[in-house]
Amino acid sequence: MTLHDRFLIKVPASTANLGPGFDSIGLALNLYLTLEIEKHDQWECYSSCEELKDLPTDESHFICQVAIKTAAQYGIELPPCKIKVISDIPLARGLGSSAAAIVAGIELADAVGRLQLTRDEKLLLATKLEGHPDNVGASLYGGLVVGCYQQNEVDMLSFTNLPFETVVVIPKEILLTKESRDVLPDAYSRKKAIQASSTANLLIAALLNQNWSLAGKMMEQDCFHQPYREPLIHSYNDIETFAKRNGAFGVALSGAGPTVICFSEKGKVQNLKQALDMEFPDMTVKQLSIDYSGSSVNEVKELAK
Repeated sequence: MTLHDRFLIKVPASTANLGPGFDSIGLALNLYLTLEIEKHDQWECYSSCEELKDLPTDESHFICQVAIKTAAQYGIELPPCKIKVISDIPLARGLGSSAAAIVAGIELADAVGRLQLTRDEKLLLATKLEGHPDNVGASLYGGLVVGCYQQNEVDMLSFTNLPFETVVVIPKEILLTKESRDVLPDAYSRKKAIQASSTANLLIAALLNQNWSLAGKMMEQDCFHQPYREPLIHSYNDIETFAKRNGAFGVALSGAGPTVICFSEKGKVQNLKQALDMEFPDMTVKQLSIDYSGSSVNEVKELAK
């Protein structure tokens, strides 16, 4: 093996929507998808993570497919790689597992294929694959992101140094994004659209102004998706009520669900986590911080063997 033939790619999880920011607001969280990559004579993917063991082990693996197709768009045929996949992002739980995989595949193509893509170019590629920029944007940029995708362009801003933390409550059941999208209406009235967009606008203003009670109020007043999806999450109302009684200023579905994300000011989050742990022992409760770095790629420098 020669110098620079090994890479380490790390991509954070994400939560999207935060209530009314449907398909446009995302937040990077400190759970990670990590790829350990080395050039190889054939494509090989493997993982010791129980949840990932049934995924393909050859080039049909989703991450490999994203990487191969991305490189092909630039006229590059990627050399095969051996990839160890490590992830603490639960699958199909509303924490951006598919978005993280898309970003990881694009980063893999860029690193191994020497594409020299800018972050904005990676964002457009990822958004085209995902269909919206919230999760992929958060995983790429880190922090709180607000994005717009139209006419084959993505515009996005990322905000950092936000003094709140989160606790996620993860039910055991999975909820596929397609299933949760199927319950949404095909169209909204003008009155409903105005109400929904103004709620999202005020949510962002409240978060940046650190007006936590107003931010929580706007999360509850979403009309884009939560009223239709909450019935699919049997414990949502119980989690929301309990969390707000125990220090959360806001509660929302994480992405399409079923994970419920609770927002708390710094200093209050540990007590919130402990209370939720005791109240919902059959669910996984995690205290998470905002990831401000986004995806990273590092060459592992080794001497030739």
